[in-house]
Amino acid sequence: MAPIELVTDELEAPALDDRSYRVIRLPNKLEALLVHDPETDKASASVNVNVGNFSDADDMPGMAHAVEHLLFMGTKKYPKENAYNQYLTAHSGYSNAYTAATETNYFFEVAASSASGSDAASDGITASPLYGALDRFAQFFIAPLFLPSTLDRELKAVDSENKKNLQSDNWRLSQLNKSLSNPKHPYHHFSTGNLQTLKDQPTKRGVKIRDRFIQFHDEHYSANRMKLVVLGREPLDELQSWVAELFAGVVNKDLPQNRWDGIQPYSDTEVMTRVFAKPVMDSRSVEIYFPYQDEENMFRTQPSRYLSHLIGHEGPGSILAYIKAKGWANGLSAGNMHICPGSAFFTISIRLTPEGLQKYGEVVKVVFEYISLLKETPPQKWIVNEVKGMAEVDFRFKQKTPASSFTSKLSSVMQKPLPREWLLSGSKLIREFDATAISQAMSCLRTDSYRLTIVSQEFPGDWDQKERWYGTEYRSEPIPLDFKDAVRRAGQSKAQERLPDLHLPSRNEFIPTRLTVDKKEIDEPMKAPRLIRNDDEVRSWWKKDDRFWVPKANVLVTLRTPLVAVTPANAVKTKLYCELVKDALVEYSYDAEIAGLEYSLASHPLGLDVDVSGYNDKMPVLLEKVLVSMRDLEVKPDRFKIIKERMLRGYRNWDFLQPYRQVGDFTRWLGSENGWINDHYLAELPHLTPEDVSSFYPQLLRQLHFEILAHGNLYKEDALRITDLVQTTLKPRALPQFQWQVRRNVVLPEGSDFTFRRVLGDPANVNNCIEYYLYVGTVADHVLRAKLLLLAQMTEEPGFDQLRTKEQLGYIVFTGARTAATTMGYRIIVQSERSTEYLEERINAFLALFGNSLDDMPLEEFEGLKKSLINKRLERIKNLDQESNRFWSHIGSEYFDFQQVERDVAHLKPLTKSDMIEFYNHYIHPTSSNRAKLSVHMVAQCSPGVIASMSASEQKEKVIALLAKFLTSLGVNADFEIFTSRFDTIDVAGGDQEGIIQAIQAYLSEDVEPSAEQRSLVVQQCKQLLGTVLPSLGIEIRAAVDGVADLPKAPAMPATKYIEDVHKYKAGLAVSAGPKPVVELSEYEDLEPKL
Repeated sequence: MAPIELVTDELEAPALDDRSYRVIRLPNKLEALLVHDPETDKASASVNVNVGNFSDADDMPGMAHAVEHLLFMGTKKYPKENAYNQYLTAHSGYSNAYTAATETNYFFEVAASSASGSDAASDGITASPLYGALDRFAQFFIAPLFLPSTLDRELKAVDSENKKNLQSDNWRLSQLNKSLSNPKHPYHHFSTGNLQTLKDQPTKRGVKIRDRFIQFHDEHYSANRMKLVVLGREPLDELQSWVAELFAGVVNKDLPQNRWDGIQPYSDTEVMTRVFAKPVMDSRSVEIYFPYQDEENMFRTQPSRYLSHLIGHEGPGSILAYIKAKGWANGLSAGNMHICPGSAFFTISIRLTPEGLQKYGEVVKVVFEYISLLKETPPQKWIVNEVKGMAEVDFRFKQKTPASSFTSKLSSVMQKPLPREWLLSGSKLIREFDATAISQAMSCLRTDSYRLTIVSQEFPGDWDQKERWYGTEYRSEPIPLDFKDAVRRAGQSKAQERLPDLHLPSRNEFIPTRLTVDKKEIDEPMKAPRLIRNDDEVRSWWKKDDRFWVPKANVLVTLRTPLVAVTPANAVKTKLYCELVKDALVEYSYDAEIAGLEYSLASHPLGLDVDVSGYNDKMPVLLEKVLVSMRDLEVKPDRFKIIKERMLRGYRNWDFLQPYRQVGDFTRWLGSENGWINDHYLAELPHLTPEDVSSFYPQLLRQLHFEILAHGNLYKEDALRITDLVQTTLKPRALPQFQWQVRRNVVLPEGSDFTFRRVLGDPANVNNCIEYYLYVGTVADHVLRAKLLLLAQMTEEPGFDQLRTKEQLGYIVFTGARTAATTMGYRIIVQSERSTEYLEERINAFLALFGNSLDDMPLEEFEGLKKSLINKRLERIKNLDQESNRFWSHIGSEYFDFQQVERDVAHLKPLTKSDMIEFYNHYIHPTSSNRAKLSVHMVAQCSPGVIASMSASEQKEKVIALLAKFLTSLGVNADFEIFTSRFDTIDVAGGDQEGIIQAIQAYLSEDVEPSAEQRSLVVQQCKQLLGTVLPSLGIEIRAAVDGVADLPKAPAMPATKYIEDVHKYKAGLAVSAGPKPVVELSEYEDLEPKL
């Protein structure tokens, strides 16, 4: 056997990177990057295969995506279909995959050690779950089974995934661009696939679909096309031996890299066209697509970054600054869109105002005038040096990311033609200024080679076509001659002809120059910030970074005021105010943003949040500017009109979100003592005027209490100065504590069962959704919290396996804990075409089934799941932002439970199986008389229950009559009385299609007796008829589940109480106690002595 080839072990890495790296190539030509991280608590691996949906057969769109799904369903060595996920779940892990144009990426994450938390060794001696996970993972690429029993279910999962996206404008507009591209290029493909393309149509053609999937795997999955990244605690030599052993069996077929040279996504036919597209959501934009050069081999110079930096700039002199001042646009983005080796677009996307939509041609001309400015001006080295310098700073101080994110991204990067030493840095760093390369890139932005896409729900209104796969309405036509000429003149304009407002940006004063970090040796990082000021006006927290040693910081400020949450109108006025402040700061803050310093401003029920994060060098300058802008905001009527209209669209578009993204808002609303939902905000916004905001915001700022966290490369004195800056800039009166809001949640009483029903606002969405919530107790009960977390861990894999994989209820299935301000519970979310009543029944069946599984669970499995959860809870924080967010969440919760992780682990360790059985039978099991349940049903407008209001007996009579008439039309004598009697025991209104077919078969074979051939034909035609007739009468077809012999039975349940009046519902419930600190805050104090 050929030896393993060492490619390199000298990778260019960030300054603070404590990992070691090695790139190897196995004898089968599989290339692997091995990463030894002695401190990681998560191990991970990813395989990226150089094949994606561009390799789909033209007659079976979605093949690559389907193969990605099917690989998870059992291998020769591990034939059990969920063996892989069971193993990962038992070791604090998870997995996922995605299919892109030219690659399919598989990845997993698992505990780095089998020991728990502090017991885990960092020397690789403790047994690692990584080996077992790698062993199972490798088999996907060696001997997948493509189990026949899982085929239909996984194709339905693909179909469900596609249906989830049918109303998503991102998917719809992307596919429209593809469908209107060159049919000879694979960019034209429908990438996801659905049941029709992957099963129904091929089956009709006589295709053996399982054989086709196996053939696709055989033809495209080859070791030499695979890139593997493995991250673990183990030494590199050990990781190398594992990879050599486990991946040696991947067959090398010496396949060439997938390329599509000699053909482009846009031919001459597809450019110089304009496409008018109607979106689902109320949005307006103009998109410009230029055929562009492939820059994969231009990693040293990356000329498109020069173009995107200048065209996408938001400061003075930019395209956006001009068209925003004219009231035509709200935002602009630009950049290189890589398609595949050999092909790319350069895209410019502009979000338009109503006036901008009418003047989109003027907007496009401004873009081309700016492009002419760039072409006329020689490439500026100082601009490249600014971009290059910031990229070097960002890479130098790059912090760690979650293990699976790291491996998944790097395995994809390995497909690029980078020197292996630059795998970590190659796509991030610009290494050379190349004026010729930049000029060549600019030459791609031509006035005679582009496509326009204009997106609007109203304009022009005469869409005359529908896109095949998503049904997007559109109109496509050649760009008119006068428009072409205007663009040509703009693109060739000279300095004296161009708009004087357009010019290159000035030098960026926000680029950090002070990047020193005072790193000190410490025994153990502090687990909580210190309280350095605590008085009537301010509570200020601070922690000097002692983990990550980067020249960055996060300053998080809450301006506490009770005014925001008093009424929905106040909440909307506050949001309007925040949006107006941000709008006024766009040009100023953009330089800070591209120099790694950002701010955010947002409202919430407790007040306003002002956050500044990034390199700490110029942080006080940006913070002061934001505060002054808040204090001195001038509400300009023209900008108010634009911002108000944008917010109105946002509120209206909320109804068009995926149902599973909506359902949580209703669960939160029904669970809180006070609060509002989107409907309430939408009702208020149209009535608000500029005077409402200009008179309201000074009241907001007049009386406040400040809660501040300063965390990062800041000394205590810096944090105190920042605190003074906030207070002296805004100068409010102190808000006394007795005026602070007390957050409370409603308490569902034992034995209660409530259901809230909401019909979706999107008439075209076919999906229903349910959030099934079981109240457990208050978040302050640490014992109950530990049990709830363990239940979530125990049901994660079985819930997914039963409800999604086996029963195929839908693509979206979540199980786990839900915590509110003061209460917590267990929840299951399912989005599905099935009715919410049916989903509730199946959830009850699953919970009853899991109750039995818990009773029968071996003690070893129970302890393994508990250990897995403890490992998850003790997972190390990866970067400064994660730690800041954790501190801030504990501060914002008002429990100040900075030791929550340690507290959770302390309560998890003593839990026994009998403890969990008792907990489950009391709070969770469907037959428990003690449990308290709230279900939120999001019901599609096109669901059977909404379509039809006839009774079950009427539905049954109608179906039988239609079937009898249909039989007569086929030449079958239909004795109506005898035919009807065959349905006496059939639940027709319940959608028992199988029972209906059996009744028809019985009638044909026993009462009429046609020929066997005729009988088979009639039954087949009746099946097709039922697929249309039953839904049209409001009857949901009860689906058979392929590969599952019998569904677990749902226990009989008492009637639920429907919530008709939310105010009355809340008025009838008790509320919880409000949050209070788990320890006295004096324990955290580090106050300056008072003089």
